[in-house]
Amino acid sequence: MKVLKFGGTSVGTVDTIKQVISILENNLAQGERMAVIFSAMGGVTNRLIEIGRMASAGQAEYLELLKAVEERHFATIRGLLNVKNQSTTFAAVKGLFNELEDLLRGVSLIRELTPRTLDLIMSFGERLSTTIITEALKHRGIATEYCDARSLIRTNDHFGLAEVDFEITNRQILEYFAKTSALPCVTGFVASTADGITTTLGRGGSDYTASIFGAALDAEVIEIWTDVDGMMTADPRKVPNAFTIPSISYAEAMELSHFGAKVIYPPSLQPAFAKNILIKVLNTFNTAFEGTLVHRSANGKEYAITGISSIDDVALVNIQGSGMIGVAGISARLFTALSDHRISVILISQASSEHSICFTIDPRNADRAREVLQKAFEAEIAVGDIDSISIEKNLSIIAIVGEGMKKSTGVSGKLFSVLGKNGINVIATAQGSSELNISVVLSKNDLSKALNAIHGVFFQSETRSLNLFIVGVGLIGGTLLEQIRNQTTYLRDEKFLKLNVAGLTNTKKMLLEPDGIDPTRWRDELDELGVKTSLPAFVQRIIELNLPNSVFVDCTSDKDIVYYYGDLLDANISVVTPNKVANSGRYAEYLQLQRMALHRGVKFLYETNVGAGLPIINTIQGLMASGDKFLKIEAILSGTLSYIFNTFGPGVRFVDVVREAKAKGYTEPDPRDDLSGTDVARKILILAREVGVPLEPEDIAIAQLLPDNCQQAPSIEAFFAELEASNDYFEKLLTDAQAQGEVLRYIATLENDRATVELRTVGPQHPFYTLSGSDNIVSFTTERYKDRPLVVKGPGAGAEVTASGVFADIMSISSYLG
Repeated sequence: MKVLKFGGTSVGTVDTIKQVISILENNLAQGERMAVIFSAMGGVTNRLIEIGRMASAGQAEYLELLKAVEERHFATIRGLLNVKNQSTTFAAVKGLFNELEDLLRGVSLIRELTPRTLDLIMSFGERLSTTIITEALKHRGIATEYCDARSLIRTNDHFGLAEVDFEITNRQILEYFAKTSALPCVTGFVASTADGITTTLGRGGSDYTASIFGAALDAEVIEIWTDVDGMMTADPRKVPNAFTIPSISYAEAMELSHFGAKVIYPPSLQPAFAKNILIKVLNTFNTAFEGTLVHRSANGKEYAITGISSIDDVALVNIQGSGMIGVAGISARLFTALSDHRISVILISQASSEHSICFTIDPRNADRAREVLQKAFEAEIAVGDIDSISIEKNLSIIAIVGEGMKKSTGVSGKLFSVLGKNGINVIATAQGSSELNISVVLSKNDLSKALNAIHGVFFQSETRSLNLFIVGVGLIGGTLLEQIRNQTTYLRDEKFLKLNVAGLTNTKKMLLEPDGIDPTRWRDELDELGVKTSLPAFVQRIIELNLPNSVFVDCTSDKDIVYYYGDLLDANISVVTPNKVANSGRYAEYLQLQRMALHRGVKFLYETNVGAGLPIINTIQGLMASGDKFLKIEAILSGTLSYIFNTFGPGVRFVDVVREAKAKGYTEPDPRDDLSGTDVARKILILAREVGVPLEPEDIAIAQLLPDNCQQAPSIEAFFAELEASNDYFEKLLTDAQAQGEVLRYIATLENDRATVELRTVGPQHPFYTLSGSDNIVSFTTERYKDRPLVVKGPGAGAEVTASGVFADIMSISSYLG
């Protein structure tokens, strides 16, 4: 004997009902004896509730909605039965709708909808669907009979959520099955009192009906047929990477169902649990899939937890006061008062000091709970033993569930670590001594982010993900995207890392796609799907998306974009950028960003601010963290100026070197922007701040490199003319250096808390003497590297190396993923 239950989506249309009939025919062909429970057609119960409330409010439009429900059922009859076999079924269904219409007319006249009447109205959903399917099965030659569960399941009169009298119910079910050999088609969800008054078993009660019948009949298995492939590790609508749980224990299923997993209804497990009956959760639309097996004990599991469930909307009630400490009976009075008013408590947490108790409830009961508790503790509130009763709304609960937690250390640590790394504040928490469930209360806005982050760390620990939002897809940004594309396979297979490009923007268009923009087609997707760029809207949307492990990558030199860094860091979004503006402005602003990143537990990385792909800032930070002290920094920090002075030599005019550098794209459109030393000054300023010297931009002493006539030329052409006219000036600089056996180098220096930028000469013993091409070089003299400075040298400019430096910063963030 097996019991099958088909949910609303399984019987929602003609096509889905045909699929149900096919499943039943396959079972019958194998000689299975069955009882089949049917829910109402998908959405009908909600519509009946709506119609009932409209009728009680005197809204005549309820008749139009009722007519639409009637026509849906008539259309189903026409789709399932041929014309000559329709009349009997039409008559039966029409009779039910006439009965329902009379009932609603009465509701409309007296303008009252009691729980008892609402139960009767809701019962028509299952009665209608089961009537139609029974007739459809008969006309396929299957011996079936309609079974109204109200004649078998006996309950009390707690309308809306009636309690079953199992002694009478079990006897009546057994007596019924002893008398029939046909396939019983049973109405789910409904029952009746001893007086024959219709009751319901609570929303989702068709599962309960199946469990009641299965337990009474000692069935081998209860099959719950739905529209998903079984119970999932998380809600797939919120966590795209959720997958089916092959096997789960009764206790785990109960916990997951209680905390929001809608595949099965929590009370449905209780009769099956008592009889040790297997439950299978199967997909009507994917019959080949094995689904989820629910049984008494969990087998060996691959993961420490079995699943993650959530309740989207709860209210947290907190009652506190010093008068509660050590006073017996406070909790008993509290929960008795709530129970007396039928207010269900979802989660409870109490501090060991007994100073406060907090619990979560349905937010619809929040105001009533406050009134109940204020009345129950009126005396304590009056004398100040209880300070306040506060209620916080717009909260959610997440529960991680699994019997494997008993044998796995560090589960709670992993949970709270991943929440902390993603900036998700835990408002309350509860864990039972059984170690089966850890529940946390958090802001409703953080629910999706938290679910995905938790699922990633517990079920995809080998595959980590970073969500990238890239601003600026020109030379550096475009090169970065190309590097990401080229490394996708390597990162996935060797580093178990997925870089998900979730957003792109340039000066014209922006595109946000949380599921990812194809790195091989990003130009086409941005052009075809992008909308007009609005940087404020782009940033705001990133914050609203609230994706876990988000990184904002600024590949621009925009002076305004840096004002959004603070908001992004405050929203727990890491920032990676080669843009020097933020770190070379006012010191207070630099310090604020540093502290905000530290406070929020995210990263603000800018290695490429100073030396493109060279590990300059990382080297400084490593030495500082280990306790070393910096005595002097000398640096050539401009690839342009490095190339110019490495190329300028005997027989070469300075103006020709500058022209060549411009032609090769090394300089800015106006070479004076490079030759002014301003960019180098910004870089040494950043290095000064990194070693703890709080300099401002005006503190950097820049020795003027160009003669006044060159600096003040009215145009670029005029500049080159003046530069040519000043050839003797530059020739003298070169010959004076050569006379001393030295070479010209444009050097930034930090020493004794002073920073200078100037053209200097260095001899053969200096590490900068042999520098060539456009390389950068930095020399660190520290307490540990006093006799022989630590030197970092290499290419300091170019899109490839800069993009590589940005990429390296992104990769460093991946090592911090939870």
